[in-house]
Amino acid sequence: MSLSTSDRLLTILASLTKQKKHLSFSALKDSMSSYFDAIEDKRVQNKCDYSLHDVLMSAFSCMYFQDPSLNEFQKRIQEEQHKNNLQTLFGVKSIPQNTQLRDILDEIPSEELAPIFNDFFNRLRRHKHLEDYAILPNTLLCAIDGTQYHRSKDIHCEQCLHKEHKAGEITYSHAVLQGAIMHPDKKQVLPVMPEAIANTDGTDKQDCESKAAKRFIKNLRQAHPRQGFLIVGDGLMSHQPMIESFIDEGCHFLFVAKPGDHKYMFKSLEGFPELASYQFDDEKGCTHYYRWKNEVPLHGGENAIKVNFFEYILKNKDGKITYRNSWVTDIKMSRYNIVGMARAGRCRWKIENECFNTLKNQGYYITHNYGHGKKHLSYNMYLLTLLAFYFHQIFELTDGAYQACRKKLGSKKYMWEKFRNVIRFFIMDSWAMLMDFILSPDDYKVTLTKNR
Repeated sequence: MSLSTSDRLLTILASLTKQKKHLSFSALKDSMSSYFDAIEDKRVQNKCDYSLHDVLMSAFSCMYFQDPSLNEFQKRIQEEQHKNNLQTLFGVKSIPQNTQLRDILDEIPSEELAPIFNDFFNRLRRHKHLEDYAILPNTLLCAIDGTQYHRSKDIHCEQCLHKEHKAGEITYSHAVLQGAIMHPDKKQVLPVMPEAIANTDGTDKQDCESKAAKRFIKNLRQAHPRQGFLIVGDGLMSHQPMIESFIDEGCHFLFVAKPGDHKYMFKSLEGFPELASYQFDDEKGCTHYYRWKNEVPLHGGENAIKVNFFEYILKNKDGKITYRNSWVTDIKMSRYNIVGMARAGRCRWKIENECFNTLKNQGYYITHNYGHGKKHLSYNMYLLTLLAFYFHQIFELTDGAYQACRKKLGSKKYMWEKFRNVIRFFIMDSWAMLMDFILSPDDYKVTLTKNR
């Protein structure tokens, strides 16, 4: 009997999935497990009810299924069926109580999770999945930006940033300098290990985004010394000390430069009779206008660094400006790369929209209060959430069955709701089985009824 179009599509997608074994759920989960197992456990072992692996993986599973109550549901299934989905899907032997989970997570140094981000990056690179992300030869675009994931007037720890308001109130917060690999033509963004913006040096002077950015780029280069990067950032980064830090680490830079922040540079640009320019009209009647000038002093001080300036203006068919921005970079600008560089500069919005907004508003509960802790709990929960997001971005990029689930169910939110509903009532032997159940539920009715 001949296959229908939809059946043929699923067959093709299944074959594609088999080709991505190095990035399958099992491969990524097993890799993560090995790193969890390698973390030194400094607790008195004969007094430990739960392994570090089970604690970390139990917390990760909640982030993975975007369900803060997942562990409690699985405990109930364990009592009924002597088996649970944390065991079958994540290899958790014993599910910790929430209080114990938080206490143990609080003691695990956050840097222990950095190798997992590096491992996933190297898997993508080694198997050629990053080639389509290259913005220049052997160069990936890494957008960076700061974000806050905890804010409170009461709950705080020694690492918290603090802001005193005029009325005397103090707001405490946790923040990170986050980086993500992206491309103007790719929807998926791939996070790298962030840098915490935290007060850890024992001084009264607060940490800040600029200091974190310098630490971030140093760690990124150490983790991936052979990979070229174009770092894209906002106007906070487009000042000489910051630019020199990125150059010293062997990175290209592309930073927003606004007239109010660089009055000398913009004034000097007015002195040139005419900047190099290029423009074209698109099929919608919009006009894209570009100007640039190479070797421009960034400021009027001594030893001013010279940068390459460019500007992009978009006008709609009525001649109204709908977008305008300007940047500085170390890459020499020309007619041949101006359009691509402007697209790279505009691509920075993806870290806010596709990364931060998704983590905060699309089911990942990045700002959910899982407990603040005294040491590492808050940041560890952020990192585990980010790793879950990383899993899902890899699947969107490479996993045919996952893509088929998305296509069948329409929205990501509804798809994860379906996944959660299934594992609350049924035991799935594998992630592949869960996706297959979503795609072909009728094939499982008899088997699941017997199991119940």
